Amino acid sequence: MEKDWWKKSVVYQIYPRSFCDSNGDGIGDLNGITGKLDYLKELGADVIWLSPVYESPNDDNGYDISDYQAVMKNFGTMADFDRMLEEIHARGMKLVMDLVVNHTSDEHPWFQESRKSKDNLYRDYYIWKKPKEGKEPNNWGSCFGGPAWEYEESSGEYYLHLFSVKQPDLNWENPQVRREVYRMMNWWLDKGVDGFRMDVISLISKDPDFPDGPAGITGYAAFNYCANGPRVHEYLQEMRREVLDGRDTITVGECSGVTLEEALKYASCDGKELSMVFQFEHVDLDFDEKGNKWTDRKCRLTELKEVLSRWQTGLYGKAWNSLFWCNHDQPRVVSRFGNDSPEYREVSAKMLAVCLHMMQGTPYIYQGEELGMTNVPFKGIADFRDLDSINAYWELTGKGIFKEEEMLRFLRYKSRDNARTPMQWDASPNAGFTEGEPWIMVNPNYGEINAADQIGREDSVFSFYKELVKLRKEKPVIVNGEYRLLDPESEDVFVYERSFHEEHLLVVCSFAEKELLWRLPEEMAGQAAKLVIGNYEGQQWGPELMLRPYEASVWEWTKGE
Repeated sequence: MEKDWWKKSVVYQIYPRSFCDSNGDGIGDLNGITGKLDYLKELGADVIWLSPVYESPNDDNGYDISDYQAVMKNFGTMADFDRMLEEIHARGMKLVMDLVVNHTSDEHPWFQESRKSKDNLYRDYYIWKKPKEGKEPNNWGSCFGGPAWEYEESSGEYYLHLFSVKQPDLNWENPQVRREVYRMMNWWLDKGVDGFRMDVISLISKDPDFPDGPAGITGYAAFNYCANGPRVHEYLQEMRREVLDGRDTITVGECSGVTLEEALKYASCDGKELSMVFQFEHVDLDFDEKGNKWTDRKCRLTELKEVLSRWQTGLYGKAWNSLFWCNHDQPRVVSRFGNDSPEYREVSAKMLAVCLHMMQGTPYIYQGEELGMTNVPFKGIADFRDLDSINAYWELTGKGIFKEEEMLRFLRYKSRDNARTPMQWDASPNAGFTEGEPWIMVNPNYGEINAADQIGREDSVFSFYKELVKLRKEKPVIVNGEYRLLDPESEDVFVYERSFHEEHLLVVCSFAEKELLWRLPEEMAGQAAKLVIGNYEGQQWGPELMLRPYEASVWEWTKGE
């Protein structure tokens, strides 16, 4: 196996609940995934990242785990999992599991024991604190609203939950907790899985002083205030020694609150911790000035370019990037950074794909992104299923911070449920996702946007993604090249150069809903160039490029003497 093969790979994320339902109960399942593997092979995906399929009460759609070594009954059986894994490997693809070890479910046996008494052997598996002046131990807030502490009358103490009250945080200071986690990881790797996407891994180490943080609009500090704690790198290096060393794996850490400096440690090329990290700076740019995500403001292109370029240049040669626009926690990219109107949806979806896939790093495609799936016209709060969205609606309208219609507008733009509606396979009822009643509404535009229409169509978004995936495997400059941003002050175009030995690519992406001229730099203007990929017919090279709305093109050129 080629070392660092994941640098050339493209990862496809599956949200199992919404991917494909094989038994008509309205919930996607493992057999549904197995039945669609040829579709993923056709796209060119090398690695499948599976959002959690473990046993769970499903308070946070599987990210609240009650048994790490069992499959949730809604998704099937362990035999179904084993067959799916075998079929993935038979097609030359790999499987990454979602590792959720910052917290468990409150229904996990460890927590059931932990809450029984202060002297229980499992008490120290979780973070319990005495009240401070009759209230919570500090002002930390939960990601899903309210305080991050829950009081237990029986013991007179609070437990920490940075997420739902049903997701108590594990105490990584306890070496027995770490041993249990490493044992479980080895069990999955021995089964044949190829790596892990590590959920909120930057939060596992807490400052032992548990200090207050800056309060946000609800009066609590952000849930990720404790990110990048004092022992997080020590823990990950121990995990590397106990689990990952000697195994050919891909590991990506979801690192909420990560800085470039911290990422250089998490994803260093020395291989002591992780293969790569997810950072969220670029998808936090449309937050308001108080750090509140519930808004419908658009970020400025200059801000987006600055952030993405800083990560491209800052990690170059030292650590590895992950590239993503969307996932199960983000709205649909074409509705957020592109234009989801019928006129421009496909062309802007292709432009956004070019912009991301030509950068250095491992690209992640979230299910439906390769079709240009859009945000959803939810009518009211009853349409939503996401705990984060529902809690935020009631908390922020209840406190009078936002009016109900205003909050619904923000949810239609930013809710995680925009990414969680069923995969649109064809134009049959329920988009071919299920023969039953789907667990969440189907986007009504499935008649126009679906895989069956796009697979055989040469000018489709799917075909375009397929070509981009193929180019990454053919051109070393995409994987290895240096990155240089051009025209950083433009609010209309995102242009950058990639260079590796004698290979040079110019990537030109218009984010504007208008025609415009963009002048080539002098050193390129007189050179010959050929089009590598573009989202319009009749694209021409010259001293000035005439760009149509959301036009994208990649040009290969050679430096003159």
